[in-house]
Amino acid sequence: MRSRSSPGPADLQAARARTLPDVLPEPGARFAVLFCGINPGLYSAATGYHFARPGNRFWPVLHLSGFTSRRLAPCEQRLLPGYGLGITNLVARASAQASELTRDELQAGAARLLELVNGHEPRVVAVAGVTAYRAAFGRPGARVGPQEETLGTARLWILPNPSGLNAWWTTPRLVAAFRELRLAEQYDDRP
Repeated sequence: MRSRSSPGPADLQAARARTLPDVLPEPGARFAVLFCGINPGLYSAATGYHFARPGNRFWPVLHLSGFTSRRLAPCEQRLLPGYGLGITNLVARASAQASELTRDELQAGAARLLELVNGHEPRVVAVAGVTAYRAAFGRPGARVGPQEETLGTARLWILPNPSGLNAWWTTPRLVAAFRELRLAEQYDDRP
């Protein structure tokens, strides 16, 4: 039996094509890392929270890699700016699977991401999903880790997608990839 707060099948279908607002620090506030997902899944769109599906490992990995002092729940995403962190997506509309997105949508998302970076100036943009990054930015050979190019003034990293469907990247490997970013950028979660 699902809890009252868990979306049911009708809720998930109603969430198709919904969007989620970005979670960003206030202008002028410290902005160390902007995490960029591919697009919201139906579960996230139904709940209104990024990376909300119970099998998604974003929130535990964020904590285990040292970005946050404790494990935040998706409903606590509003606390991220206090850590100098933010969340956005390449494509705003929700879908059941990222494979439903078109190359045009991904490329338009890359352009929107550049505008967001130019307006908010995070130090680093970390795209969570190498396949989507390759399609959005026209970089077929891109690999997980730091990139030579920048996005506006921001350093650019590719992280593995923390979705539970991405089983090849185990939780310890995800933690190591996120930790590499944190240590390389000398990220400190203290304001």
